[in-house]
Amino acid sequence: METEILTNDLNKAAGIVKKGGLVAVPTETVYGLAGNGLDKNAVDKIYEVKGRPRIKPLSLMVPGEESIKKYCNDIPEAAYTLAGEFWPGPLTIVLNAKTDLIPEIVLAGGNTVGLRCPDSSKTLELLKLAGVPFAAPSANPSDGKSPVTAEDVLNYFSGKIDAVIDGGQCREGFESTIIDLSKTPYRILRQGALGKDDITKALVRGIKKIGITGGSGTGKTTALFALEELGAYTLDCDELYHDMLMSDKDLISEILDTFPAASDNGAVNRKKLASIVFSDSGLLLKLNEITHKHVMAEIDKRLTIAALNGYTLAGIDAVELFGSGASALCDLTVGVLAEKKTRLKRIIERDGIYYQDALARINAQKDDSYFKEHCDYVVYNNDDMDSFHKNCIIFFKEII
Repeated sequence: METEILTNDLNKAAGIVKKGGLVAVPTETVYGLAGNGLDKNAVDKIYEVKGRPRIKPLSLMVPGEESIKKYCNDIPEAAYTLAGEFWPGPLTIVLNAKTDLIPEIVLAGGNTVGLRCPDSSKTLELLKLAGVPFAAPSANPSDGKSPVTAEDVLNYFSGKIDAVIDGGQCREGFESTIIDLSKTPYRILRQGALGKDDITKALVRGIKKIGITGGSGTGKTTALFALEELGAYTLDCDELYHDMLMSDKDLISEILDTFPAASDNGAVNRKKLASIVFSDSGLLLKLNEITHKHVMAEIDKRLTIAALNGYTLAGIDAVELFGSGASALCDLTVGVLAEKKTRLKRIIERDGIYYQDALARINAQKDDSYFKEHCDYVVYNNDDMDSFHKNCIIFFKEII
């Protein structure tokens, strides 16, 4: 067999693939050894030429995200998020395969398949001309270095494959990153050309995030529970902050360095801290600067965990949603309002504090006009919490 070097004759290359032949193709990472991924005989040739163990599955090279639905089942929204963000590009996405369509030899007896859309104009055009996905591992023997030029491929496989498309040198020079989305938590199976941080940040961006805000005693937590009932991952920033006051050494240290009178044998006494800051707006501002920095970092960590566990909806409840910068994470913001006398009663009953302390807390926070101006939506909670919860369910279903 004489291996042809093709530059622009992609129709000829497509004909080779359709007839069950093998063509080495360029990508942005390394050259791939491509054959018809739906032809078990062509796939068998790939294993044979590479000397690849048949217990190792092959990924499929596809022309775009429209192929996801064609070859996979039980597809999470994250697949479309990542494909939309990084395809064409160096990311292989593992999903549950349509085993009645994809040959068993490709899956190596499993039930998942990796899909990859290469960032190469020639290979993308070839995929369209051939009309089939390519089984296309790197075009080297299993124990060889991945090829980054057509010459590298010929050094390995001249006379063993039908053709190589010369697309110049691959710009990345090493393999794609592989992420498994077939089950949660999602995980990186192989770190390649695309960074893990880029992937996780894209997954977090793919979550629809609803910010809930309002003053103390308005019922923000009840609204958050309604979102949770609708399948959202929820973050109560007050609760998060209080947990961090008990466990986050960096936060505790910075607060006590700034407000030593709030110390209680090295721990933060919340009542002492509240009496200090709620009577002085300047001190409250200073506390907010400290806590916002630490809480925002923790929110980012937890949203990343949520994204890797397949969540597509999240609720963030924070009094200082806008002042903390958390609103910038949100797709929509909702302000929860209630009459002052209702809020006072709720705060006194909930926190076991005196009327004057509850009033000082409310007076230190933003008034209703602030939330009406800054939020996308405003809801009112002057009724019992059960009625408000039901109304929130109806409301969130309308805006999600």
